[in-house]
Amino acid sequence: MKLDIFTEIQDPRPWTPDHEHRRIMEALEQAKLADEMGYGTWWQVEHHGGEEFSLSSAPEILLTAISQHTKNIRLGHSAALAPYRFNHPIRIAERAAYLDHLSNGRVELGLARSTIPEWRTFNIAADEARDQMQQAFEMIPKMWTQERFSWKSQFFDIKDVPIVPKPLQKPHPALWQACSSPASFEQAGRNGVGALGVTLWAPPEQVKAWIGLYRKAIAECTKPVGEFINDKVAFFTFVHCADTDEEAMRNGAATAAAWYTNRSFTFFEAKDLFLQQAAEQEKRLKDPAGSALLGQFLDDEKARSGRVNRAQIVIGRIMQGEDVPPEEVYDALAEQDSLIVGSPETCLRKMQVYADMGIDRLMCFQQVGQLTHEQVMKSIRLVGQLIPKLERKPQTTQANHEPELTAPT
Repeated sequence: MKLDIFTEIQDPRPWTPDHEHRRIMEALEQAKLADEMGYGTWWQVEHHGGEEFSLSSAPEILLTAISQHTKNIRLGHSAALAPYRFNHPIRIAERAAYLDHLSNGRVELGLARSTIPEWRTFNIAADEARDQMQQAFEMIPKMWTQERFSWKSQFFDIKDVPIVPKPLQKPHPALWQACSSPASFEQAGRNGVGALGVTLWAPPEQVKAWIGLYRKAIAECTKPVGEFINDKVAFFTFVHCADTDEEAMRNGAATAAAWYTNRSFTFFEAKDLFLQQAAEQEKRLKDPAGSALLGQFLDDEKARSGRVNRAQIVIGRIMQGEDVPPEEVYDALAEQDSLIVGSPETCLRKMQVYADMGIDRLMCFQQVGQLTHEQVMKSIRLVGQLIPKLERKPQTTQANHEPELTAPT
């Protein structure tokens, strides 16, 4: 399993006069260190109107800057928002190809459809977003590999246009899809593209089920959207490494993860649903039996999803304004395999859970909430030292038709 870095460029208050400039420059320093430590890919998200949640509104520009300060780390757009009012497919293809040249062939391109608040900002119809993303997946590889490009649909009317430049990598950069639901994991598999798992607090049993769905779909893929099948799975999760578990707790990593969760569900307007689920978890904790019928259902659910999710309960209390002690936050969140916080030994043990599930890349989300730049840099360095222990030869599967991408040097 390769270790990657995933970043939103978090910018929590209180703000200093230079807060935006400082955060952007810190991201560049973090990327330079990640390159030195041997991380596989730097994944940069795209969000608009994120305020504290995300400063990453122009990821292609930051990735271009990173390309000029690094040598080996690959540059992942995770992911370009594909409905055309965000980014026209021609512009996505052009920008990614240019970055591929400037980075000497290190680009990985993901696509996503985004969600309600960003659709509203850009005047995108919710019922058209998935279809527009699907068409972008089908169009962009053709733009990269055909001398002239044409496409006609309900959204586009493009006639015999030369799309330049073509990417440096041949036949083209690897394609990925941001996945946060079973439907998106299946769609990624049917498209023959890699799956970027960006779910919050998914327990191992759920992750396994989603990966299984993706593997089944990609095994049946005979006509990938690109020139080859990328059958890799990457998963995002919180990571903070310190010298000891106690230092990681004192740094506030668990509290930062809870802050991020709160801001994320608020930004995506899913807070009410999360609070409803948290209330159900708390009720289950207090009265796990209930009626005989309900008790049997909960027993079955517990068998499927594991123990009661105390992390969800604690985060729900924080969302409602309660001041939960940091020690309680840490104890509840540390129970989850999706929170990788602690000493190098603790982090390695929890990362191994993902490796054992067949995850190809673990996207380590390290610049989170109120964690300082110094704490993040130390974590990047300590986690980087674990890379040799987690890397292994990729398993050859029937669906793995990915060629060796080439870039002249």
